Amino acid sequence: MKTFIAFVNKEFKHIFRDRRTLIILFGMPIVLVTLFGFAISTEIKNAQIAVLDLSHDSYSIKLKDKIASSGYFKIKHQLTAYGQIEKSFATENLKLVVVIGHDFGKQLINGRHVTVQVVTDASDPNTANILTGYLQAIFQNFSNDEGVSPTGNLHIESRMLYNPENKSVFMFVPGVMTIILMLVSAMMTSITIAREKELGTMEILLVSPLKPIVITIGKVIPYLALSIVNAITILMLGLFVFQMPMNGSYLLLFGEVILFVTSSLTLGLLISTLTDSQQTAMLGSMMGLMLPTILLSGFIFPISSMPEILQIISHIIPAKWFIIIIKSIMLKGTGFGSIAFETGVLVFITFILGVLTVKKFKIRLE
Repeated sequence: MKTFIAFVNKEFKHIFRDRRTLIILFGMPIVLVTLFGFAISTEIKNAQIAVLDLSHDSYSIKLKDKIASSGYFKIKHQLTAYGQIEKSFATENLKLVVVIGHDFGKQLINGRHVTVQVVTDASDPNTANILTGYLQAIFQNFSNDEGVSPTGNLHIESRMLYNPENKSVFMFVPGVMTIILMLVSAMMTSITIAREKELGTMEILLVSPLKPIVITIGKVIPYLALSIVNAITILMLGLFVFQMPMNGSYLLLFGEVILFVTSSLTLGLLISTLTDSQQTAMLGSMMGLMLPTILLSGFIFPISSMPEILQIISHIIPAKWFIIIIKSIMLKGTGFGSIAFETGVLVFITFILGVLTVKKFKIRLE
């Protein structure tokens, strides 16, 4: 019995000495519960919208105040003409536009049928439908609070831009494409340097006249070519199998895909330089990339409803910016000017990851 207790005691000591095991045992459950608890929510808050008020009477002002005070919406712009609606969607991160017609208050108190037009960005149809439901409830409460005539009705006329048929595939194809490119590209490169270490061929590279940056670029180029082929395959499936529209420039889309794949490959290389085995590199890329990419990219769950700390963390997730870019090009048909900021963020992230990879590249074996 003493031998058995001593053996169990040895195993406990072995576990507590291994930091990676402790992180998996105690750290991962905490991270998962925190992420899933705060990030997974179908409720949407502080959605950025614009209002086109053609009435400008006391009732339209009260309705706008009711919308703004609900907590679900944040009125970002006050438009003055119909022509500004599509331009606002193309240049601003708007979820919908509320259009209040002429003589809104007069028609409402006279018991007439009053319709408020709601123009939504249906590139994310789930979000569009949820927000439209919120507005319907707000309009009903507004009618009750104002005590309008029982025969007076306030209804929503919904117009869905970029996805008039309300197809959910328009949301899932760009998101799935982003996740596949991120995970495949990062995982392919995450094991490359770790494999050299395991096989012992890293010594040959270290004694060669090649500088770390040259070795890094040399490692990336073959995987970049293969990832581009993978990206073209996924894009063709989206266009011809799932009937995704392509309203923008193919050349611009191809350039953005190359930028995102380069960012993913560089991230995989950074993971590879920080690990000593292929198994650890693969585990790190899977757990460190898959969950943040799915939860914090805005692909499935709205970022605006997450705690502020998670919203800040989402800014460093390359997938978040690429999803915005690919939807803007394919569904909205926007040019480079409308996605220049998102592109700049991806360039900056790629540059930082590249610098860290070169600095973390060990020129001596331990």
